[in-house]
Amino acid sequence: MRFGLDRLVAEPALREPLRGKRVALLAHPASVTADLTHALDALAGLPDVKLTAAFGPQHGLRGDKQDNMVESPDFVDPALGIPVFSLYGEVRRPTEAMLDTFDVLLVDLQDLGCRIYTFITTLRYVLEAAARRGQSVWVLDRPNPAGRPIEGLRLRQGWESFVGAGPLPMRHGLTLGELGRWFIRELKLEVDYRVIEMDGWKPDAAPGFGWPLDRRTWINPSPNAPNLWMARCYAGTVMLEGTTLSEGRGTTRPLELFGAPDIAAKALLAKMHALAPAWLRGCRLRECWFEPTFHKHAGKLCAGIQIHVDDGAYDHESFRPWRLQALAFKALRALRSDYPLWRDFPYEYERDRLAIDLINGSPLLREWVDDPAAESGDFDALSAADEAAWGEEREAVLLYR
Repeated sequence: MRFGLDRLVAEPALREPLRGKRVALLAHPASVTADLTHALDALAGLPDVKLTAAFGPQHGLRGDKQDNMVESPDFVDPALGIPVFSLYGEVRRPTEAMLDTFDVLLVDLQDLGCRIYTFITTLRYVLEAAARRGQSVWVLDRPNPAGRPIEGLRLRQGWESFVGAGPLPMRHGLTLGELGRWFIRELKLEVDYRVIEMDGWKPDAAPGFGWPLDRRTWINPSPNAPNLWMARCYAGTVMLEGTTLSEGRGTTRPLELFGAPDIAAKALLAKMHALAPAWLRGCRLRECWFEPTFHKHAGKLCAGIQIHVDDGAYDHESFRPWRLQALAFKALRALRSDYPLWRDFPYEYERDRLAIDLINGSPLLREWVDDPAAESGDFDALSAADEAAWGEEREAVLLYR
């Protein structure tokens, strides 16, 4: 199979509309060809493409910022001599001066298939800017490594943020190119938009179920996204960022495990099985111990649980990472009603709303966890309605069937 970047490089006819235009690239470390040439170098080597600028999202064009919420500066590329603008520095939206540097913006970002991943919001912002200015945006499409499954509550009106670009469920099941089509419909944008589609993407095919596991190297799209297994778990484990529990940052398996120095992992796992065993299907759960070298609980021994989705027990259709992680919170609250679970801190520059609510696009999940009378069936019914509605809505923007 071929990703959008590979097709653009290999097929001159696709590039013909770029002739004579000033071209900019929005990319990150995973923006590479099949032979691992970075998109910036691959495009710079084409005689019919005039690169005039580049942009980097959160974590930077080079992926140099390890932790969350660390800004990247603008700089000049030393080899090409073009400006590289940060869309996670002094600004989140491109400025007029940045927009003045190009006619067509190529977007080549590897997404993780989760609403909270900020590259989605950056795509929305550049589409809005391009629509206002009459500029063109092309997405060089890449796989959604989490595949097509849908899961989670949709973001409620008024809860938009940098980790919530619109009324999407947590796991949306779209590629970035398809997401662009959805944003244009949802926001009623008039913009010259094009998707350079992938050839041969089969999101339901084993063993990758979204990611071509036997054909393409995995490169971290952000520093704590080290493998496909993390991508599968991420729609659930990302919620840990809004809690006092460690999500495994500072370990070699970030966002595949969770824990804290003061929890009893065996009792927590038993309570999860007692409350909603159906929510634990499709994976293996293992008690573990870990000591983060940085971030939450750094230098402290944590008891926790690792989510394993890398062997024959993995079932792509039944695995529900968002429900699984919500259940872990519910079980912890049932075991220790006074546990200080929710982390109150400035999250993505928001100071007036709890991080867990921003992550979920409403307070509904937190309220369910904290209500001792609320049961799994109540939450399941609420979520299933959103999931069904999204399944129908996204049909209009699908490119790969």
